[in-house]
Amino acid sequence: MKRRDFLSIGVAALATPALVTSASAQQLSLGEVSGYLNRLVTAQGGFTQINGDGTLSTGQIYIKRPGRIRFEYNAPDNSLMIAGGGQVAIFDPRSNTAPDRYPLNQTPLSIILEQNVDLGRRRMVTGHTSDGTSTTVTAQDPDHPEYGNIQLVFTANPVELRQWVVTDDTGGQTTVILNDVVPGAGIAESKFNIVSEMRRRGFE
Repeated sequence: MKRRDFLSIGVAALATPALVTSASAQQLSLGEVSGYLNRLVTAQGGFTQINGDGTLSTGQIYIKRPGRIRFEYNAPDNSLMIAGGGQVAIFDPRSNTAPDRYPLNQTPLSIILEQNVDLGRRRMVTGHTSDGTSTTVTAQDPDHPEYGNIQLVFTANPVELRQWVVTDDTGGQTTVILNDVVPGAGIAESKFNIVSEMRRRGFE
């Protein structure tokens, strides 16, 4: 899995049943969306990723906010991507070299993995619409729009993040659909330890 593929990751169907808003036809405010994301501390489940070239990848995803996410890709890919400690690492089982590493804050994922998600910040949200059944919010790093953006599609009653599409710095898009997601799941810190994973694979 290359860096560009990671920058284009999307997520769908993160649900927190306990969070209830008004009727699903109502457009969710940026405050409601920010509050939902801030309450989503941990989650895990399966995913199917639709890549930019139309191919599919599957695997398991683990989220632990703030700042931590892990994608375990199934065969034939078998790649692993970890974000933790402010860094992102991509492990390619077909390579004998150490993982590619770069700052998390250079990816659109950093927007929703922040300690305090505030979509009301100036110049962060570039789109906020409703089609009567869902609310779509498009967000970017206001200081670095060149990093791309993330499009979040929510339904209400209860609030659910149904789709997450990331557009990278070249305009490429990737979507990931989650399944069997468990919000509030207990996830070990070791899942997000890049150095430990490198040692386990013999790179340190």
